[in-house]
Amino acid sequence: MAIVPTSAQINIAHVRRSVGARPEVVFCDSYRKEGSDAEALARLRKELKLDEYRCTTLLKFVDYKMHTLDAPNVPSAELKNAVRWLMKDVLDFPLELATIDVLDVPVDANGPVRSHSVYVVAAHNDVIARTVAAFNESNVPLEVVDVPALAQRNIAAFYEPEGRGVAMLGFYEDCCKLTISSGGELYLARRIEITLSQLLEADETRRADLFDRIALELQRSLDGFDRQYSYVPVAKLMLAPMPKDVGLQAYLAANIYVPVETMDLADVLDFPAVPALKSPERQAECLALIGCALRVDETVTA
Repeated sequence: MAIVPTSAQINIAHVRRSVGARPEVVFCDSYRKEGSDAEALARLRKELKLDEYRCTTLLKFVDYKMHTLDAPNVPSAELKNAVRWLMKDVLDFPLELATIDVLDVPVDANGPVRSHSVYVVAAHNDVIARTVAAFNESNVPLEVVDVPALAQRNIAAFYEPEGRGVAMLGFYEDCCKLTISSGGELYLARRIEITLSQLLEADETRRADLFDRIALELQRSLDGFDRQYSYVPVAKLMLAPMPKDVGLQAYLAANIYVPVETMDLADVLDFPAVPALKSPERQAECLALIGCALRVDETVTA
């Protein structure tokens, strides 16, 4: 069960995964927040029996940073501690105040043995404490604090062709997020400082400028990715659902060298109990929430 509070509401989604079947979104709804996060969660815990689920939540984009580092040459059991020490020169706050976890970036299994990269997810301890506090106070069992980049990867994984990678561009209220994944593994995560509302509300001239910026960032990212990860050919770029068609797919299809498609979650997920998700607008609103609920056990926890 993914539970993501915002300033105005509590968003909740539950996804059921079964072997040999498509994941099913069995519940996805938003509740107006009355009182504090803890008070709202306590009410919903009783109403929805939240204490019977394995619960996850998401940090906001502004609450964490992802850094790419060369992995230190240490045994895997010592990797996290070694990376933590390296982060002392990267963070803009003291290392002892940081919550840090590490994601390995896969190497070419058929290539020569060489150094590899890791993604380091870093957040201030105060951010984690604030995030966890409301769940503790409301007796909602929180197992994992996840990050939006991995929630987006969870969705992109369903669009990956066998043996190839897929790029995905997600649109959110505070940024666009580009990820590239293959085999369910995250290889690249990059933030583009353009918001969903900017794309939706811009006039024709302003929107053309935004499209140019997005295309430039995508081209640079894809070119750099091809150089660094030549063993992971990118098959296509998937655009996340948007509340309305602003012409971005057609523009990018004419200006970048990989095929561009707009995703419909109905192609990879079932949601008979949540008919509202047939709407691109609702898919856009719930994208990160559903991606969070699709999480399977892996390294990043807080």
